Formats: sequence, C-alpha cells, structure tokens
Amino acid sequence: MIQIADIKVPLDDMNTEYLTGAAAKLMKIAPSEIRSLRLIKKSVDARKKENVHFVCSVECELKNSKTEQLILNRSKGKNITVSSPYVYAVKSAPPLPHRPVVVGSGPAGLFAALVLAKGGQNPIILERGGNLKSRKAAVDRYFAGGTLDPVSNIQFGEGGAGTFSDGKLTTGTKDRRIRFVLEEFVRAGAAEEILYNAKPHIGTDVLMHVLLNMRARITAMGGEYRFFTQLTDINVTDGRLRSVITQCGGKTEEIPTDHLILATGHSARDTFAMLHERGIAMIQKPFAVGARIEHPQSVINAAQYGSFAGHPALGAADYKLAVHLPDGRGVYTFCMCPGGYVVAAASEPETVVTNGMSYFARDGLNANSALLVGVNPSDFGSDHPLAGVEFQRKIERAAYAATGSSRAPAQLVGDFLNGTPSKEFGAVRPTYRPSVIAGDIDCCLPPFVTAAMREGIVLMDKKLHGFADPEGVLTAPETRSSSPVRILRDDNLQSPSAAGLYPCGEGAGFAGGIMSAAVDGMKCAEAVLTN
Repeated sequence: MIQIADIKVPLDDMNTEYLTGAAAKLMKIAPSEIRSLRLIKKSVDARKKENVHFVCSVECELKNSKTEQLILNRSKGKNITVSSPYVYAVKSAPPLPHRPVVVGSGPAGLFAALVLAKGGQNPIILERGGNLKSRKAAVDRYFAGGTLDPVSNIQFGEGGAGTFSDGKLTTGTKDRRIRFVLEEFVRAGAAEEILYNAKPHIGTDVLMHVLLNMRARITAMGGEYRFFTQLTDINVTDGRLRSVITQCGGKTEEIPTDHLILATGHSARDTFAMLHERGIAMIQKPFAVGARIEHPQSVINAAQYGSFAGHPALGAADYKLAVHLPDGRGVYTFCMCPGGYVVAAASEPETVVTNGMSYFARDGLNANSALLVGVNPSDFGSDHPLAGVEFQRKIERAAYAATGSSRAPAQLVGDFLNGTPSKEFGAVRPTYRPSVIAGDIDCCLPPFVTAAMREGIVLMDKKLHGFADPEGVLTAPETRSSSPVRILRDDNLQSPSAAGLYPCGEGAGFAGGIMSAAVDGMKCAEAVLTN
C-alpha cells in the first residue's frame, strides 16, 4: 500500500474520481492501475482567500505490487511513502482477584472500561449521574428554567461533560491509540468522516447514539454499569487500595477491588475533597476562566473563507485564537462551536456556569467559543490543593447572585470594551438557555480576567476580522475549562499514596478533551492489565 500526501483538491472536485486521477499523476501511472483508493486525511487550506481548497492524503493499493515498489524506489520526496496501518490489540489476561472499578463514564472512563472489557476483566463502571435518557430529561428541564439536578446535569451522567458539547475530536496528542478511538466511535455510529477530517467532530445529537451503542458493547463483553452510584470513600490499607465505598439511592455498599481507575471529570469537587481527606497526593493546577463569546456564523465564515464562504463543501467555519499580553498573561479561545449554542453547565446549586455545544449539522445561526484567560496557582490566594476549586466556585456564585437565578449575565462586546453595562441585544441573539440578563459581566469575573479579555479581544480582531464586532455577545462565566487540580501518579500511572489507584483523564489533570482523555483511559486500563 502507498500513501500519498498533500493532494490539492478544488472545492467542487472533492470526489474519488478526482483523487484517483491526482494520485495517479503524482505516481506517474495510469488511473486504471489503481485497484483501490481510500481518503485518510482532509483539511481546508484557506490561507489565500482567493484560492480556498482542500488538501488531502490518500492510501492506494495498486493492481501490481511490483509497480508499488518501483514508485517507492523512485520517489524522492516525502509525499509518497509506504502506508503503515495501525492495529490496536488488547491481550486477554487472567481475571483479576477482584473486578476492576472505573469511576466516571466520560471518554477516559469509557475507553478504560472498553479496554478492560476486551481484556476479559468484567469492569464495574460507577457513574454518579443518570443514563442518557434520564440525564437528557434532567438537562432539558434545567434548560427550560427548572431546578438544577445536582446529580445528573451537563457535568455528571453518562458520557461525561463531553456529551453536551460538540463531540470535538481535535487534539495535539500524537498517540497512535487515537486511531483506535476514532474507529470505535465509527463502529458505534459516528460518521465515517471523522476518520479523515483534520478537525473531526461527532455532534452532540449523534454522540448520544454512539454512547448507547458503546455501553451495549461493553456490557456484552462483561462490563457492568451502575448509574446514580457515587464514589464516597476509598479504603487504603498499608499503602494499597482494598475497596471502594459507594452510595446509590441512600444505600451504602463496599466493593472489594485492587484496581480503581479514577476518571471523574473536572467537576467532581466533592470527590477531590474526599481524596484529599484520605491523604491522596494532589497539587494545584493552572486552568483558565472567562466567558462565552458569540458572533453570527456568517461573519466567521466570511472572515475565514472570503468569497468562498457558504460553499456547500465547506460547512461552518471555525477558528482558534491565542494572544500573549505584555504582562505574560495568556488569552485564548477554546472549545469553539460552529453553528452552536451556549448552554447552562452548572453542577452545584446557586451557581451559574456556561459551556458550548453544537449538533452534527452545525447549522445554528451563531458561532460561539470560550474566551479564556489563564489563571495560575498564584492567583488562587491560598496554597491549599483545592484552592482552585474555591476560585471557580466564587466566580460561579457571584454570577448567580448578580442575576438571582440560573440566568446568566451577558453583555455586548462593544459595551464590554467600553466598560458600559448592556441594556439590550442587537443582531446577535444570545443562545444561552434558560435565558440571560443584559448587564455587566464584570459582576462575576475578577478584574485581572476582564482586563485581559478586553486586551485580548482587540488583538484577536487583528487575526480574525469581526471578532471585536460591537454586537457580539459575551455570556459569563466559563470556569470549567479544565481541572483545577492534578492528582499525582507515578511511572506506573498509580497514585504514590495508594497502589491500585489510577488517577485518569481530565479530572485528574492528565487530559484536555475527548481524545486525550480517551487515550489516557486506555493507558490506565493497559496498566491495570499489566501491573
């Protein structure tokens, strides 16, 4: 098999016939000599607005294997290489003395459970929130103005916080396990395009079906899901994990286990507190806070694609921006949701938290992204390991106090830059549910954060025209960009405080999104199978 990279494809010619002809031309053979061709990567090159096009990589099988070798021998560039498909295999191991326990069913817990199930270990998956059906019902009630369910919400429940996002699968991680993660998502019902798109996403609507299918597969291999079941304590004796304590419906249960993969997600604050009380080593970790910023998707499309904006082959444009201020503070966009919505993401009573999500079609009128400012432990005001949690909580409670409800404070970008409270909205209608109150987002965010955001918006507008559009909307606060703690682990991925305890994923401070969390879950499961 031969891999050919950097094939430039006009937007109107994105099809197998064009790719076959282009690949044949690069290999200096006739198209008829190609037995099969598979698209393995597709990205948009919009650096020159007068020539927006796709850049593709393909994998080819020729009818004559000798021809393949001749082509490889005469190729002097890096564009034509031997294809080396990656196959992830899990070796079954003898059953452990006690079934391993996975806490959390987000991407880290999901893929940890999958690997353990494939390895014949019949894992128990504990999820404090509900299954998808009950969780979605609770979230819908909250979006409609109902009371927050502190057990099952945007942060807690089957699939973790990523369930109500965009299912973005972009990552800076280069781990080869990524291919396995993508293939498993496709096997469970995600669109096949995630295997080759440079910026793949599943979409919140499709992701729910994917999660149901993956749960069915894990249970078919011996895994056991226990919903509305919270980890409340751990039993560590002589430096080793012996059992975990859970609560479900008011009933306490002790589960003997020697292996606990702790994949709680970044919002399990009570779990962090319990672990700290039990002497599990953890430290403060930098994270970021800010607000969600919304623009018309049409403005983003025009800024990114110029006259090609709206071309049916392109879809909704995205962006990723970052600036460094003179004082060393970083401001950046995160979790950008093209054609998406700003959503209520609180997990504690009398708090307001925002997040973003998109459906697979990404056909909403607005684009939104987190606009974040980096915060460091020196900003927390305490050296306590959980001081970052209190830093987040103070902001979230201030937002609730400012509106007197779960409605979020929102402000026009123009008013924010001028330091003027907003009274009404213009062309950009806020998408946050249940609703927003026009005002001043300085009511909840620290002054150093809003000062950095103001500088950042102006600088980012130079990179993406329209970012500082006065009629854009800022909805605050965004506080859950990543975990405020790191639960320490050694080279064997176990806590130095408790052998058999595997801090894992985003909540433990070792991942930053669906893909990196899934890969970390796989690594922890592999460690369980080999330790």
